[in-house]
Amino acid sequence: IAEGAEYELHWAYIPPKRPAAPAVKRAGWARNDVDRFILARLEKEKLSPAPEAPRDLWLRRVTFDLTGLPHTLTELDAFLADTSINAHERVVDRLLASPHYGEKWARHWLDLARYADSDGFKADDTRPNIWRYRDYVIKSFNADKPYDRFVKEQLAGDELWPEDADAVVATGFNRHFPDEYNARNLLQRRQDILNDITDTTGAVFMGMTFGCARCHDHKFDPILHKDYYKLQAFFAGSRAKDDYVLASKSEQTEYNRQRANWEAQTKDLREQIAKLEAPALKTLYDDGFEKFTEDVKDAVNTEPEKRNPMQWLMYHKAQWQLHYGVDEDGNGVGQKLKGDAKKEWEALRKQLAAFDSIKPKPLPIGSGLTDIGREAPATHVLKVGAYDVPLDEVQPGFLTIIDPRPAKVVPTANSNSSGRRAALANWLTDPKNPLTPRVMANRIWTYHFGRGVVATPSDFGFAGDTDGNLELLDWLASTFVEQGWSIKKMHRMILLSSVYQQGSVFNEAAAKVDPDNKLLWRFHRQRLTGEEIRDAVLAVSGDLNPQMFGAPVFPEIPAGLDIRGGWKKNESEDAKNRRSVYVFVRRNSRYPMFAAFDMPDTHESCARRSVTTTAPQALSLLNDKVILRAAQSFAGRVLNDCQSDVNAQIATAYRLAFSREPDAAERQLALEFLRKQSAIIKTQLEEKKPVALPAKLTASIDPAHAAAFTDFCHALFNSNEFVYVN
Repeated sequence: IAEGAEYELHWAYIPPKRPAAPAVKRAGWARNDVDRFILARLEKEKLSPAPEAPRDLWLRRVTFDLTGLPHTLTELDAFLADTSINAHERVVDRLLASPHYGEKWARHWLDLARYADSDGFKADDTRPNIWRYRDYVIKSFNADKPYDRFVKEQLAGDELWPEDADAVVATGFNRHFPDEYNARNLLQRRQDILNDITDTTGAVFMGMTFGCARCHDHKFDPILHKDYYKLQAFFAGSRAKDDYVLASKSEQTEYNRQRANWEAQTKDLREQIAKLEAPALKTLYDDGFEKFTEDVKDAVNTEPEKRNPMQWLMYHKAQWQLHYGVDEDGNGVGQKLKGDAKKEWEALRKQLAAFDSIKPKPLPIGSGLTDIGREAPATHVLKVGAYDVPLDEVQPGFLTIIDPRPAKVVPTANSNSSGRRAALANWLTDPKNPLTPRVMANRIWTYHFGRGVVATPSDFGFAGDTDGNLELLDWLASTFVEQGWSIKKMHRMILLSSVYQQGSVFNEAAAKVDPDNKLLWRFHRQRLTGEEIRDAVLAVSGDLNPQMFGAPVFPEIPAGLDIRGGWKKNESEDAKNRRSVYVFVRRNSRYPMFAAFDMPDTHESCARRSVTTTAPQALSLLNDKVILRAAQSFAGRVLNDCQSDVNAQIATAYRLAFSREPDAAERQLALEFLRKQSAIIKTQLEEKKPVALPAKLTASIDPAHAAAFTDFCHALFNSNEFVYVN
């Protein structure tokens, strides 16, 4: 760093100061200071912003932007009829208050958190309770939880608020590391997990590519080799905890009372069962134990009071393999018994089941992180990142270029924890920290406009894209902190600006000056994500189940698709039609439609989704049974509402799918299509060939026309206008 004085001038490491909004010539265009920063850059290049977007187009844009769903016809009619000066404000406030807002914006954060419901790697085992983290994120966004509190909970909720169920579930952020549970080299496995946590924490909260410093000093940014391990040291004593009890003390007391009663009445039966299970459990334990290296065996066998911090980590890591497939009640052992022993075991279990009426229901369980205690293993700089070649020991610390002092780590009084992660969380959320508010303000801007002020949202370093409007970013970051780290206030400010309300009409002259639209001379049209497309299809068809929260769901997958780890196939149709944020995320086999539309690989954090155009996308919308059934429901919905008025049918379908009326040419084209398609289908019906008819159709409509209208609705789903937002 001494040789690189220019690093000190890099904007990302200097605390933001709120700049004054620049003076502009077209001051009347500016609704707020956001517009003045944008307009000043446009005027400098002699460019003008695009005309304001039509009201119906803006409503569709902002509704998808905040909720990930299309608006209803009632909402469209109400907005078009509202000619008051506050009409846009009322829409934004309504959408921010919608519970669907949290579902949409949680999806952005889940990409960053590399959220998945499974481990990854070969087995890709299910993590049965990790979905509670997803629900925590949705609730946090809906409650407009201050971002500094949101960060603290995810990094150190168990240390700072151990009695708060939401706070301990929040630590699931760093429980989302991919993991090969059956790997036997636990030291290497631990190091791989620590690397993942370090890389993710640095990228998500600081916008820095720490991973490049794992083996040597960063080639581009002032992140030293030792800085990587100083950051990693905050997590040195942490381990996964998949049995957080998420019940109040009174609920736990009542559970323990009922459990004690059940145990007392089943004592003899359980002892007989345990005697039968003991040989199988010992075999299972011994088989797992013998596969470990000697250091792990020593850690497991060492008396608890004599274990050092590293041995405690190895001990906890080994327990899963030593007891794999067996729960606290012994379930999972019976199939390993044979002959008379198994028959006796089954008979005893049947007798035990007779007491199920007094056995308490399990308390809710969550997954997250915890510390092994107040002491943590030593952290060393690793030669070229090799777990078994330690160099100098380092203490928890921050980026040397920003804060070279050792971190002040104080074990928290109300938890048996080191306090290390709390120290990191407090440093990150200090208003003087130059990175945290800038990074989140830029992420919010990115998700609204499709491109950030810094176009590389998780890389604010020298290799990132930093040719954006940095004065605007400093203003946004300063305002973010001044407004109490409120994400909803940032939304409101951005969405009510003139720059957001622009149309997306192409301007050839402006494109020559700024071909990538970096200066925002028009609104950049964006394609919906795979999740949004599925949700929109279900919403327009009337089939969307709005139920929020809970265990993940398993929508139908193509026949013959084999998913390692399993895919539940006996769910009700209503459960399958819940929003896409609740769809089970299997790391090695993403839901096919989402994968086609660029859902990221959940093995690592994703700051910005790729947008591709491929044949499987078109084929998915054309052939997927889910889309076909939705088209039938869509047709039935419209036909039931419009009866035999064909013009009304076409207009209603357009308004539902595209949020607008068809023009004369489109109306004529639709009429011609329905006439020709009805004639073809009439012949098919006469020949008793199968055709797709609308679902739940109650109107007295000619079957041939009804089937043709289903094809028309299917075509609307397959159009660019349906999957893009202008």
